Amino acid sequence: MRLPRYRGKALLRRRPKAVETSRLKGRDLVDEAVTGLIQRPGRSVLTMLGTVLGVGAFVAVLGLTSTATGQIGKSFSVLQDTTVTVNDVGTQQTSTAPSTGTDFPTDSDARLERLNGVIAAGVWWTVPLANPVISADSDATSGSSQDQGTSIALFAASPGALAAMQPTLQTGVLFNAFHQDRGEHVCLLGAPAAHLLGITRVDNQPAVFVNGTAYTVLGVISNTQRLPETLLGMVIPSQTALTAYGPPTNSPAQALIRTQLGAAQLIARQAPVALRPDQPQLLQAVPPPNPQSLRDQVNTDLSGLFLILAAICLVIGAVGIANTTLVAVLERTGEIGLRRALGARPRHITAQFLTESTALGALGGLIGTALGVGTVVTTALAQNWTAVLQPLSVLPAPLIGAAVGLAAGLYPAIRASRIEPLDALRR
Repeated sequence: MRLPRYRGKALLRRRPKAVETSRLKGRDLVDEAVTGLIQRPGRSVLTMLGTVLGVGAFVAVLGLTSTATGQIGKSFSVLQDTTVTVNDVGTQQTSTAPSTGTDFPTDSDARLERLNGVIAAGVWWTVPLANPVISADSDATSGSSQDQGTSIALFAASPGALAAMQPTLQTGVLFNAFHQDRGEHVCLLGAPAAHLLGITRVDNQPAVFVNGTAYTVLGVISNTQRLPETLLGMVIPSQTALTAYGPPTNSPAQALIRTQLGAAQLIARQAPVALRPDQPQLLQAVPPPNPQSLRDQVNTDLSGLFLILAAICLVIGAVGIANTTLVAVLERTGEIGLRRALGARPRHITAQFLTESTALGALGGLIGTALGVGTVVTTALAQNWTAVLQPLSVLPAPLIGAAVGLAAGLYPAIRASRIEPLDALRR
C-alpha cells in the first residue's frame, strides 16, 4: 500500500524524541531520606547517640565553663573590694613601736576599726619558732613528735584579725579581747591541724602543747575567707605570742583589714596614717592584686580541656554515623541497583545517602543541644549559681551536628553512587 504524498512528507519531517533526563526533586529527596531513617528507628537512634553526646558535651562544657568562670570572678571581685593588707616595711630600718616589737601600735585593732568603711581589722604574724614541737601529748619531745611538730605552723593574731579572716567554726568559740588583754594561753586549730593532733571536740577543754607549754583549745576552724594558711596551723592571741616568744623576726607582721564594698582603695590610703601618724612610711597598705589574669587562665584551661573531650565525642559520633551509613549501603545494594536501573543517576544516590546522614547529625545536634543546656541550668541551680550561656556556643550546635553527619556520610555516599546496576541486581 502506498502512502499519500503529504503523509510521507510528514513522516520524513519527524525527529526521534530525546530521552528526558532523570531528575530528583528536593521534596522527593527529603521524603526518601526520612523514609530510610524511619524504617530502621533503632539503628537511627544508636547512630545519633555519638553526635548527641558530642554536641551535648560541647554545649555543656562551654556553658559550665562560662558559669564557673563567672562565679570565680564574682568571688574574686568581692574579696578584692573588701580586703586590704598592711605590710610592716620599716622593722629592719627604724626603732619599733613600744611594747609590740613591730611598727604596729598595741591598739592597732581599735585605730583601724575607727576608720569609716572598716568592718574588722587586726594584726597577725607567724610566731618565730624554728622547730616548734606541737603535740597533744605533754611528754612529747622533738623525736617522738616529729611528724606533728613539722606539719603544724604557729600563728599569732589579734581578735580583730580573727574577725577580718571570717572563719567558719567547726566547733567551739573564738578567743576575744579578754584573752588578748590577759595574755591567756588559749588557741584555735585549723581542721587539718586538729585532725593531725587527734582533737575532734573542745567541750572537754583539750590542751595542745607547744614546746611543753599548754594551750587550751577554744575552737576548731573548718574554713576561712582570708588567710587560708591558718587552717594548717595553730592560732594564739598576739599578746600571748609577744610575751612568750617575742616579736616577729622571720617574717614581718601584717595587718588584715576587711572593708565594706568599694572602700578598699580609700582605706589603703588612710590605714598607714591612722596606725602611725608620726611615721606612716613604715607601713605599706595595698589592696589585693587584680585576679583578672588568674580568672582568664582558669577560663582558658577549663575551656581547652573540656573542648578536647567534646571533640573526641564528636569524632566518635562521626565514626558511628560513617559506619552505620556504610552498613546501610551494603544492605541496600539491591535497592540502589534497582534505582539505577530505573534511571537514577550517581549524584542522586550520593545526595540521598548524604541527606540521611546529615539529617541524623542535625537531629542528634538538636537533642544534644537540649541536653547540654539542661545540664548547665541544672548544675547552676544545684550550686546556687547564675547560669551563663553564650549564644555563639548554643545556636551553632545543631549546625555542628549536621556538619558532622555530612562529613561522616560522604565516603559511604560516594561508594553507593559507584555501584553498577547490573552488579547490584545480581546480588
